[in-house]
Amino acid sequence: MNSPRFASAWANAAGWEDALHAVIAALPRLAQANLGFLYVSDHFAFALEPILSRLRQHTGVLEWVGATGVGVLGTQGAALDAPGISVMLGAFPLDSFRVFSGRKPLPRDFAAYAALVHGDPLTPDMSELVADMSLKVRGGQLAGGLASARQQAWQIAEEPLTGGLSGVAFSKDIQTLTGVSQGCLPLAGNWRITAAQDTLIERIDGRPAVEVFREAAGPALGADLRRAVSTLLVGLTDDDSDRRQFAARRIVALDVRTGRLAITESVDAGQHMVFLKRDEAAAREDLQHMLQELRDACPRPPAGGIYVSCAGRGGIMFDDDETEIRAIREVFGDIPLAGFFAAGEIAGSRLYGQTGSLTLFV
Repeated sequence: MNSPRFASAWANAAGWEDALHAVIAALPRLAQANLGFLYVSDHFAFALEPILSRLRQHTGVLEWVGATGVGVLGTQGAALDAPGISVMLGAFPLDSFRVFSGRKPLPRDFAAYAALVHGDPLTPDMSELVADMSLKVRGGQLAGGLASARQQAWQIAEEPLTGGLSGVAFSKDIQTLTGVSQGCLPLAGNWRITAAQDTLIERIDGRPAVEVFREAAGPALGADLRRAVSTLLVGLTDDDSDRRQFAARRIVALDVRTGRLAITESVDAGQHMVFLKRDEAAAREDLQHMLQELRDACPRPPAGGIYVSCAGRGGIMFDDDETEIRAIREVFGDIPLAGFFAAGEIAGSRLYGQTGSLTLFV
């Protein structure tokens, strides 16, 4: 066995036993399966231990990773704010992965080239923790998301747990590709922050930030700053060479008197940025662009995937909760797939929000 193989199943039901029974009945048998991915609706968080126990008994797979979500998804569909379970089994080459957590750190002698991680949304400085974790992965590439729940959010790394980051690291023998759709498109113009303090953008290209913001918004939005703030975002970039490579951040305050903008991340003078528009049309276009880029980058048809969507997407952003899953199927077919609606999405070395992140095993 030189490359991983996968099988998945997804089900919604009012009770966890009914949902698990439906998943087990639909889950294809996978010879040599040795790693399981489990995403459970927060409605069933109280039953994580018996769910894990029954899955181990049925599949023979001992090692599991995953998280709770305010909704779960799979190849067959997706449901936000509904009870359900999503499972994917993987048959990986021996010694090609390690499950880790705060209780069981990643071994120093394991050369990790990629990792699928899940985090606790209540852990302070999660962005810094994600960036630090990416330095422990030789390829520098993380994927995954923050567990979500109406009450206590849980991660799974062999057992249910809370706090920090957990997940599974892969050796160089496992090839993954990750794409991120932030649901927004850049407006005209490349800008540079020339004065900033913490999360406050004071001047852009030497001008008051609000003045540049109003100009970028255009006459209609610029005349209604309250609406503009709720519609537009700031995209932070490493340089101005690729306008699609950005980290979208919300604008949380605007001060006309001082000309300053406040966003949800600390910024530095000299940092490049773009202004972004987020609506359903932009989200659909960006999702299609991300999927096409991934397909073009795949050296062969993917064997399976993990999709993490923000809890603010689904039917809130699109026509219905299954819009993203249908788009994935249209591009990649009915590949084995599991995932959840998260409190934050992780890709590369960054923590995102309002995004959809697809990781493919190729």
